[in-house]
Amino acid sequence: MDSDANGYWRRNLAICLFGSFSTVFAMTLVLPFLPIYVGELGVKGHAAVVQWSGIAYGANFLAAGLVATLWGRLGDRFGRKPMLVRASLGMALTMPLMGLSTNIWQFVGLRLLAGIAGGYSSGATILIAVQTPRERLTWSLGVLASGVMAGNLLGPLAGGSLPSLIGIRATFWASGALIFIAFIATALWVREAPQENRTAAEKHKGGWSQIPNLGVVITMLATGLLLMVANMSIEPIITVYVATLVPDQAHVSFVAGLVMSAAALGSIVSASQLGKLADQLGPSTVIILALTAAGLLLIPQAFVTSYWQLIVLRFLMGLALGGLLPCIAAVIRRNVPDHFVGTAMGYSLSAQFAGQVAGPLIGGFVGGQIGMKAVFFGTCVLLLIGAACNWKVVGFPKRA
Repeated sequence: MDSDANGYWRRNLAICLFGSFSTVFAMTLVLPFLPIYVGELGVKGHAAVVQWSGIAYGANFLAAGLVATLWGRLGDRFGRKPMLVRASLGMALTMPLMGLSTNIWQFVGLRLLAGIAGGYSSGATILIAVQTPRERLTWSLGVLASGVMAGNLLGPLAGGSLPSLIGIRATFWASGALIFIAFIATALWVREAPQENRTAAEKHKGGWSQIPNLGVVITMLATGLLLMVANMSIEPIITVYVATLVPDQAHVSFVAGLVMSAAALGSIVSASQLGKLADQLGPSTVIILALTAAGLLLIPQAFVTSYWQLIVLRFLMGLALGGLLPCIAAVIRRNVPDHFVGTAMGYSLSAQFAGQVAGPLIGGFVGGQIGMKAVFFGTCVLLLIGAACNWKVVGFPKRA
């Protein structure tokens, strides 16, 4: 690693932390007022508003999942900083344009464009993974993950209050301004080590064939997919499940929001600490223990008798899962050559996006056809299987 760039890794981390937070914050800001805005764009009828809200929300993540591997590959070829500059500028332009939409087609198209142009947090993960000293790698990725999760947590909260203060369209413009600040900071102050020169033969040689521990990397891709399925499978049934625990049905939505936020808050609290622990024990050890703990914590969630018990258990589950994504990224980073890191992590991100799509579908189907408790038990089994597979392929002793 270039020594000059190595000296800038802390500043890179701080800027990438702010950029990741601001971009995720801006994209989740829209959630509370999305149906209202869809209605303002000319969509009539409750069913149509709900349908178009789902399409507009999912468009961003669908597009992001489809291009994640492409951006990772281009980052390997042209550098990771250019990918961050591209993503922050692209989102800084598309967010205000969403506030200028005059019909639903324009809005959905801009959501798709934002997904294609975005990917700041994933690019930041790759940059930090490549340029951070090995002994601080997982901790740094954990700090970065905390910023992403904080954006996921605070974005909807701000989105619930800002429109009443400045208006819906102005909220889009304000979020674009926030991302533009991240673009300026990234362009001016992020320092990337020059890429090592490779021979033409190396450039054309298949990247996957150069990975000595390919089974470990494939296991990490599957673990990322499994983690997102586990996280999202509960989402469709949370509100319905909370309704069985809350005496006053007028408070169901509020309590459901607390339950959903509890896991995110737990992950924010634990991500950097689990990353620090992983730097000492090895990320594979933390992955196995975290999957096991989270799986076991799902069992009592099926038997709670009060909503506060569910909130506490979801918080504890968030604590357990908080360090998983940084650990997965660290294992991948340590098992692939430098010129293939972006491509490999792009595949990892695509797998995670696939889990975000599949999780709610699976949870909703199982909850509707078998019962809500079955969702908790089924997710528990998936996480324990994931822990067993990681133990078999990677194991505790191995510093992946």
